[in-house]
Amino acid sequence: MSAPLTLLFVRHGQSEWNAAGLMQGQTDGIPLTGLGHAQAARAAEELAALRPGALLSSDLRRAVQTAEHCARATGLPVTTTPALREQAYGALEGRPSRELWDVVDWTDPHWAAEGGESLAELHGRVAAYLAHLCAEPPAAVIGLVTHGDTIRAARAVVAGLGPDALPVVTPPNGSVTRLEVVP
Repeated sequence: MSAPLTLLFVRHGQSEWNAAGLMQGQTDGIPLTGLGHAQAARAAEELAALRPGALLSSDLRRAVQTAEHCARATGLPVTTTPALREQAYGALEGRPSRELWDVVDWTDPHWAAEGGESLAELHGRVAAYLAHLCAEPPAAVIGLVTHGDTIRAARAVVAGLGPDALPVVTPPNGSVTRLEVVP
């Protein structure tokens, strides 16, 4: 790759578990709410205006439903991949998020819930996927429909930061985050 690569990360619209305040992780089958579909449609219009040449998505339902809005707005087919999934929270998935403040060690990037994935593992997965995209980009501008923690990890990877320096702020549901990767 010799030219800059533009990555347009779309966070999925609000899901039923977002609305209920439940930890989702990689639990599949959770659909978008009505608000989530509206957020996805707005994000899709914003994405279309940025003219991506390829559209990739997490294979989890909430992302795929968002990607379907993006496909309609851009006219692009969607390619799904598990590489864009949310961080796995294992045994904590389905529990109320507010209960997890005393359970999760948010300061240790190597901590993982039973059956889950640490921030370091998430960072490594995202770094490997972005390296693959940079080596064989399907387009100069790529739309990627994914999840909040995955976008935080991508921001760290592109900035050259490790898993201990992920941005604290998670992008809102239905937002577009633009990252430029310079070879």
